[in-house]
Parts: sequence; structure tokens; C-alpha cells
Amino acid sequence: MVSPKAVLLSGGLALAGFAAAFVLAQPSEAVGILTPDDAEVVAMGQDIYATQCAACHGARLEGQPNWRMRGEDGLLPAPPHDATGHTWHHDDETLFTLTKYGLAGLMENAPPSGMPVYEGVLSDDEVIAVLSFIKSTWPDDLRQYHDELNAQSE
Repeated sequence: MVSPKAVLLSGGLALAGFAAAFVLAQPSEAVGILTPDDAEVVAMGQDIYATQCAACHGARLEGQPNWRMRGEDGLLPAPPHDATGHTWHHDDETLFTLTKYGLAGLMENAPPSGMPVYEGVLSDDEVIAVLSFIKSTWPDDLRQYHDELNAQSE
């Protein structure tokens, strides 16, 4: 015969296990506006990136050579959007604003830039899809850093 103490202990452990499984099964709260884990959004973003962004930023998000040095035209070449660039240093809202409105959306008297403004070209959802695609390619540690950056800016 099993002692009442053993039954209570077993029941308590089972209840704790169910509670832990329930908590772990809950979706984590999204941080920011990008959805790099949504396969449909990422696929749409990848297609848009290929037609709107890859000519400058590279088919593999590698950017243009010497992207930190101004060219003869005084403009900075297109930076990479992969882990070697600085895209992941900026929160979602900054990336969205920069993509939609250009540098002028972020600062007064913005310097000239080769980055086109996508307001009127891409919808907000399309901009988010492109940025979600870009984020989906980053290693987990950069994605985690980026999520923490977004949490700080909320």
C-alpha cells in the first residue's frame, strides 16, 4: 500500500510538472514590430528584398564593398544587413522609420544618402516583411540582442 505522504508528493510533483508545461507552452510575448519567426511574412519579405533591396545591399545581405567609406559622390555605400553590418544595432522602430522615410525621418538636416525612401513604394506591412526577413537571417545571439534592444525602447 502507498502511503498518503507518497500520494501527496506524487500529486504535487505531477501538478508542478503540468504547471511548468503549461507555462512553457504559452507563446512568448513578442517584442518589437518585426516577426522573423513568421514563415509567411519572411517569405514575402525575401521576395520584396530581392526586387527592391538586393541591387544595393546584396543578394546575400552582404552590402557594398567599403561600406564605411564615402564614395566619390560623397555618399556611403549600402551597408550589409547580415551579422557583419550594423542593422541589428537599431531597434525595430528606427529600422522601419529609416526604410520608410530615409534619414530625414530620423534627424533634422539629414546628410545626403543613397538610400531611397520607400514611403509610397512599399506598404507598412511590406516594410515590416522585408525587415523581418533580414532579422530572420541573423544568428540567435544577435536576434536576442535585438529583442532586448526593442524591449528597452518600448
